[in-house]
Amino acid sequence: MSLPENNKVSDLTGSGDFLAAESPLLSYESSLAEQGIFYAAGIDEAGRGCCAGPVVAAAVLFTRKDCIPAGIFDSKQLSEKKRMELRQKIMNTPGVYYCVAEISPEEIDASDILRATWKAMAKALSGIIPPAEYALVDGNPVKGLPLTSQNIVKGDAKSASIAAASILAKTHRDLYMMEAAKKWQEYQFDVHKGYCTKLHTELIEKYGPCPIHRKTFEPVKSILNPPDMIQGELF
Repeated sequence: MSLPENNKVSDLTGSGDFLAAESPLLSYESSLAEQGIFYAAGIDEAGRGCCAGPVVAAAVLFTRKDCIPAGIFDSKQLSEKKRMELRQKIMNTPGVYYCVAEISPEEIDASDILRATWKAMAKALSGIIPPAEYALVDGNPVKGLPLTSQNIVKGDAKSASIAAASILAKTHRDLYMMEAAKKWQEYQFDVHKGYCTKLHTELIEKYGPCPIHRKTFEPVKSILNPPDMIQGELF
């Protein structure tokens, strides 16, 4: 189950409020432009800490800095309604390139969440090359990206490009989990979105894990392999 959003470009025009050119959220992009780098993409992820569902990464490039929707900010600081509104605005912004990539729970379990996240970011960025020529990444340095990059701690609150990526990654993953909730209704994925809440843990304990649960993540791992069962196998 996936919601593919790869290598899309919007040439739509429209009215509305846009981010001011002097906004602090454009300071990194403006600094790069002064160095001759005009096509810097923002990258962020969603779902690293969940115990169900994929990890999702998004890359966003605004080729027209005069048409970036106002209101873009760290997706965690926005309401669900506002995120979904901005999702549509970002995807319909004139001259925007974006790509969203998923790494499945199975692939996460086969490697680890860090490598899976790096892979998702690399896939998302690759989807908008060209025209992307540089990357601004939220958080810590990322290995394996196809372009030179700069990591920015809490970048989703400092760069409009990263903030837009955080919104697309978060909303894409939320929509995925809402679809999952229709298939596996007993887990209420539409409520907790796969995060390890008390409710989610109780439901896993009651019904056992489903195919999109990450078997190497707690509490799923301990529910599948209770300590008393492991202890018993030693004797």
